[in-house]
Amino acid sequence: MRTWFITGASRGFGALIARQALAAGDAVAATARDPEAVRAALGDHPNLLALPLDVASEAQAHVAAAETVKRFGKIDVLVNNAGFGLLGAVEEATAEEIAAVYRTNVFGLLAVTRAVLPHMRERRSGHILNLSSIGGYRGGAGFGIYSSTKFAVEGLSEALAAELAPLGIKVTIVEPGYFRTDFLDARSLTVSPHRIADYDETAGAVRSRAAEVSHNQPGDPAKLAAALVQLVGEANPPLRMPFGSDTVAAIEAKNAFVAGELAQWRTLAVSTDFA
Repeated sequence: MRTWFITGASRGFGALIARQALAAGDAVAATARDPEAVRAALGDHPNLLALPLDVASEAQAHVAAAETVKRFGKIDVLVNNAGFGLLGAVEEATAEEIAAVYRTNVFGLLAVTRAVLPHMRERRSGHILNLSSIGGYRGGAGFGIYSSTKFAVEGLSEALAAELAPLGIKVTIVEPGYFRTDFLDARSLTVSPHRIADYDETAGAVRSRAAEVSHNQPGDPAKLAAALVQLVGEANPPLRMPFGSDTVAAIEAKNAFVAGELAQWRTLAVSTDFA
């Protein structure tokens, strides 16, 4: 029986992953700022431990990790799921909005990971699933600040994978595209109230599209949760795991763009070496 430690587990992907893990016979430490919301979402289960956790608090993260090990003896899978979006042009975002999204998406992920890692290192095993986004692989107008947090998650995860591989701990970056969760709702997405007319055709257009797409996304979140339970059972999981046909298409388009641009500018790129 594996033990999962999941952040942001009261709704969305977090709750669905917790439910799938419990159904598979695993134990789950499901964390959220309000553990009662976790119990309301998941019900009573002998293998469920609902814990309070504001991911921005490293001290609270250490307590939650210790409580999980005390109850279940180990942590096999860490799912860094807690996070939210910020919609608006880079210039439109305020310093407070930027700090808030980094506090959860980057510093919170770091706090929880640093709290859980000692327990995984002790056993020389574990699997860290860091929830990124297609926005962590390809930035887009209107989501620049949010994408920058996910680019940070991807860079951290690549480094962690290299550092932890000799210790038997795996790292996978999870890159969902548009899934039919509440991510585009007010509970998960902050929309910058400051608008600059010069961005109406770019970030402004994305604001309108986000409202239209909400709850009409092509991805099935329950299928993603089931896929992650399958993924942690693999002996050699990937560093990056995209989900959704829209994500796959976006990755292929970016890879083709980067390859084409590199070919066009290769001569200048290599011209800076010492002769």
